[in-house]
Amino acid sequence: MNNNQNKIQNPETPIPKTPEMNERDFLNDMLSYEKYITASYSTAMNEASHASLYQDIHAIFDETKNLQRELYNLMFQKGWYSLEAEQPQKLQQAAQQFTGYMSQFPHNPPIQ
Repeated sequence: MNNNQNKIQNPETPIPKTPEMNERDFLNDMLSYEKYITASYSTAMNEASHASLYQDIHAIFDETKNLQRELYNLMFQKGWYSLEAEQPQKLQQAAQQFTGYMSQFPHNPPIQ
């Protein structure tokens, strides 16, 4: 399969090539930062020993996660973020692998 047929992307908004940072560079930088900070807040929530502290971090986490999603949507809309479409058989293999992992858990929940 041709690699371009596998790509999910909107038409790219053109940006002049200059040595200065452009809109795409700034958005990409912000998105990378938001991904990093969201992961950090997630770790902080897991390690919060006080319920009130957990709730405060959770509220900030939600705001950060929402901003991350908005940045992703904007970059995708402008064609500056693309995804690779996966072949159905690879998705099925991943689902089977996950089901195998789930069977190893002590509580072994049924997957439907």
